[in-house]
Amino acid sequence: MEGLEGPLLTIITASTPLLLAALGELVTERSGVLNLGVEGMMAVGAVCGFAAANLTGMPMLGVLAAILGGMVIAFLFGLLTLGLVTNQVASGLALTLFGLGLSALIGDAFVGVPGPGMPKLYIPGLSDIPLVGRIFFAQDFMTYLAWALVIAVWYFIFRTRGGLVLRAVGDNHVSAHALGYKVIRVRFLAVLFGGACAGLAGGYLSLVYTPQWTPNMTAGRGWIALALVVFAAWLPGRLVVGALLFGAVSYLALYLQGIGVGIPSQFLSMLPYLTTIVVLVVISRNRTLLRINTPACLGQSFVPDR
Repeated sequence: MEGLEGPLLTIITASTPLLLAALGELVTERSGVLNLGVEGMMAVGAVCGFAAANLTGMPMLGVLAAILGGMVIAFLFGLLTLGLVTNQVASGLALTLFGLGLSALIGDAFVGVPGPGMPKLYIPGLSDIPLVGRIFFAQDFMTYLAWALVIAVWYFIFRTRGGLVLRAVGDNHVSAHALGYKVIRVRFLAVLFGGACAGLAGGYLSLVYTPQWTPNMTAGRGWIALALVVFAAWLPGRLVVGALLFGAVSYLALYLQGIGVGIPSQFLSMLPYLTTIVVLVVISRNRTLLRINTPACLGQSFVPDR
């Protein structure tokens, strides 16, 4: 049991930023907006979170700064795609490059500086239970927040009127507009929520996963989060399974490198991304599932009648 505890903790830690970023993107895409700027929002969230926590010595302020950093980039994306009706794919790619460059510029003064880190929550008695104690009752605040958000997003999308409106806007924005729903407002709020989650995911990397700042520390996780949304068929429950799967693959790559398996380290490092490609190929063969759950207006711009 002691040998199993370490791998499980590592898998949860590796999967949490993917889960957070993918959850925000799922809500964004449910509204009909395709935001490819997740990587850039994560990078800005990571540097803002680390800078705020390092300067104030308060990790919780770092969490808030990470959320705000991601939302600022998301606001720019929403302004371009929803306000000025620019191409969503091109704008998302441009903001990814912008976010990576901006984070490197802001974080230049923090390279090599140790961070305060996020303390673990300890529950007397429960945290000492073998195996399950540290896994369920001794995690950091952001991990618990990620799992709570999964439940909250599922409930919102499938059990509330607001979630019904969100899905209606994503499936047929013309009909939703005809019924009197504010399509642009709904989509803008969804984009901001996606930015907040992406920034939170970046903050998790710099405050929990590796409490320090290094340029490009997101390492392509934003792109994996985008693939996770497709893997989950836009369903929050399947998103958890996908995040844990990719977390396990990341752990496997680190484990094989640690025991000195005779496989080039470059190949092991590319395992999570190779898995992403394989999963997307497999999922794309189930056309019925994708057709049922894919928002019909995903990536399509909307201009209200004037």
